[in-house]
Amino acid sequence: MNEVLTKSNVLVLNRHWQAIDVKTPIEAFSMIAAGNATALDIDPGGDMRPVTWDEWIKLPVREQDSSIGTVSRAIRVPSVLVLARYDKVPKRRPKFCAKAIWERDGGVCQYTGRKLRPHEGNIDHIVPISRGGGTNWENCVLADRRVNSRKGNKLPEEAGLKLMRRPTVPPELPMTHLIRNTHKIRDWEPFLAHVNAAAS
Repeated sequence: MNEVLTKSNVLVLNRHWQAIDVKTPIEAFSMIAAGNATALDIDPGGDMRPVTWDEWIKLPVREQDSSIGTVSRAIRVPSVLVLARYDKVPKRRPKFCAKAIWERDGGVCQYTGRKLRPHEGNIDHIVPISRGGGTNWENCVLADRRVNSRKGNKLPEEAGLKLMRRPTVPPELPMTHLIRNTHKIRDWEPFLAHVNAAAS
């Protein structure tokens, strides 16, 4: 299968034009062809208009566009699509990972209160794995590498450390806040700019 079709790089908006998901081009084509969504034809100046499947397949492929080849022509891959009927903004909890722990803890060592640079911190298991501690939201915190190394496989109190606060499972957030423009797609910026500004 064409690699272009399987990359998750089509931003999905609800019918109120709020970002709610990211799909692969093959999923997007299916949704547009079935009439469940329209693709946004976005020109370099920022003007945009919703386009149905019949018109979309006739649009010219521009230099900046990704495309797929068919027997008769190349078809532009949409970068943004708008759902025809769905108007909700679903919620989801951030995926548990080191980056999410950094975000939850605000880049601050949970033992010293010091703001850390990326190379200065790592994830500490409050109750070490060797002592039955789990790898989960409630047992993992951001810590200064030196502090974490000193703590080793001890409990915080055994190492003379005290947590600033008990770690918690982060709340569910609107999907709009969890979408990241990792591909640096310019067409996504109008729909994610206010979210990124609020987060920074």
